[in-house]
Amino acid sequence: MAEIGVVHGRFQVFHLDHLKYVLAARERCRHLIIGITNPDPTLTKADAADPKRSSPEENPLTYFERYTIIREVMLDQGLEQADFSLVPFPINFPELYRFYLPLDAVFYLTIYDDWGRRKLEMFRSLGLNVEILWTKPPEQKGIRATEVRRRMGCGEEWEHLVPPAAASIMKRMGLLERLTCR
Repeated sequence: MAEIGVVHGRFQVFHLDHLKYVLAARERCRHLIIGITNPDPTLTKADAADPKRSSPEENPLTYFERYTIIREVMLDQGLEQADFSLVPFPINFPELYRFYLPLDAVFYLTIYDDWGRRKLEMFRSLGLNVEILWTKPPEQKGIRATEVRRRMGCGEEWEHLVPPAAASIMKRMGLLERLTCR
């Protein structure tokens, strides 16, 4: 078991497949760092492997909103605050990783597409210890946050796609009113 593990994602919004990924990594380490990528516009830039990831439309929630949602979900799952940390993770700025993350941690990845392969290549080029939790084709990716946000904005059913604590706090924060139907 690793002492410290790192997972990451935009978590725009945090859904059940994100939770599955985070909990799979948590089983493999004593302390899990959950890195929130694209924490703000200055630490976000496009990557050819998935250029839409950096657009403002794909990043409607603030770092603080995502931090609050994920923290509540983890506590609702029975984790203690001492079991995990939440930090900004400027994924497209590898030169900044050392300011946010312990580089001797195990970095857990799931791979579904070119973006996942790009991150694996990038992490390995930095000499990071990478463990791939699973590799699946894109059609097996499952829940997509884009679809959850679309459903939320259009007034369609969405709560079954997110952890109950996430649904509750997103409603309290008024996030549904900010999302538009597209």
